[in-house]
Amino acid sequence: MERTDDPQETPSAAPLGDAGGFFPGGDRTAGHTPQPGRTGTWTRLKEAAHHPNGLTLFRVAMIPLIIGLFSFPNRFLALVAALVFSAAAITDYLDGFLARRHGKVTFIGKVMDPVADKLLNSSAFIMLASHGWVPAWMVCVIIGREIAVTGLRSVSAAKGIDVSASRLGKLKTGFQVAAIIPLMIHYPFLGLDPQAIGQALLYLALVFTVWSGVDYFIKFKRLV
Repeated sequence: MERTDDPQETPSAAPLGDAGGFFPGGDRTAGHTPQPGRTGTWTRLKEAAHHPNGLTLFRVAMIPLIIGLFSFPNRFLALVAALVFSAAAITDYLDGFLARRHGKVTFIGKVMDPVADKLLNSSAFIMLASHGWVPAWMVCVIIGREIAVTGLRSVSAAKGIDVSASRLGKLKTGFQVAAIIPLMIHYPFLGLDPQAIGQALLYLALVFTVWSGVDYFIKFKRLV
């Protein structure tokens, strides 16, 4: 076909909304380019909230807020920090549920999920230890185990070995979360002593932390 320089016969580029879908929820009719705004942003946020990996990233994003709230602890801020931590921890269940329900179980999700858990829980333990609300040696054991197992999982992933969390690892995470929440509340609440409850749960969390760590090393030795 002979090329023409007539601008009326030169095909125009497709609008961004039609070609790439950059603005979800915008008008995709021909000749109309959707403008990014609150509608597009809100749509993208809702899509991220319903995606398992989006919830995992949300869990990581809550860490600075928790640290900020816990930097100047008092009865009110400690309670708010515990509530924010609880909301972040709940997403650990939700992202796995959504991934299985919608068939979105991915390799990157298997890797990111436990890393997000470790970052969230380790940050909380460090802040608790900084205020003297938990023994520092217990935090060292817990975080040391997390670093060691993360290293093993990285090597396993490089060798194509399944890196999803084990049942013991999930129990470990569950007990850690159960211990952190009352330890964060710390101050007497509704006639209860959250600090004493958290300390008891922390010892159980320590048992499962060491147990699951040893189990990872045994499995790694057999597979590699």
